Amino acid sequence: MSESRFNEPRLALNRIYTKGGDKGETSLVGGQRTPKDSLRIECYGTVDELNSFTGMACFAAEKDAALVPLARILQRVQHELFNLGSILATLPEDVHPRQPQITAADIEQLEREIDWMNESLPMLRSFVLPGGTEINPILHVCRTVCRRAERLCVTLAREDNAPALAVQYLNRLSDAYFVWSRWANLQVKADEILWKPNAAASGHNSDS
Repeated sequence: MSESRFNEPRLALNRIYTKGGDKGETSLVGGQRTPKDSLRIECYGTVDELNSFTGMACFAAEKDAALVPLARILQRVQHELFNLGSILATLPEDVHPRQPQITAADIEQLEREIDWMNESLPMLRSFVLPGGTEINPILHVCRTVCRRAERLCVTLAREDNAPALAVQYLNRLSDAYFVWSRWANLQVKADEILWKPNAAASGHNSDS
């Protein structure tokens, strides 16, 4: 059996609350105490939020046989997001060589999946609005949360230190959520909801 690339978790979660954060601080992987509203915590906390929404999307995809390939991808992405959170919660000097983290292989796989699914999609003539199926708006929530995580990582990279691949991965992943949302609608034969500027209330006002 080949040796695993990353270290497996060594946890014993028999206590859920420790009261250690009652003063508004938490610990990084290296043991350093830091305020819970610090940029680094906000960054990997948003990645954690994204992982939760990705789980919702995965559950929705599993309900439809046509979306099973997407469910498998989303489940893998959940593991990748946890790896990303691990590395964001670690100061550069404390990173272990076999600590879970995002790699170029993760980004390349996303690119292959984006290209594969995008090939079957019709060309867009307008922007799309979330909707049409249950999973579509969930994937759009994932996309927007992913963009927020990306912005936070950009700020973290500028003001402190963040892995370069973190920003690249989130950038590619946000594009993937968009393609997946369209692909899901196509697979279940649901119409896309296109943006129509004049569908707004102001567009029906004959006096304007």
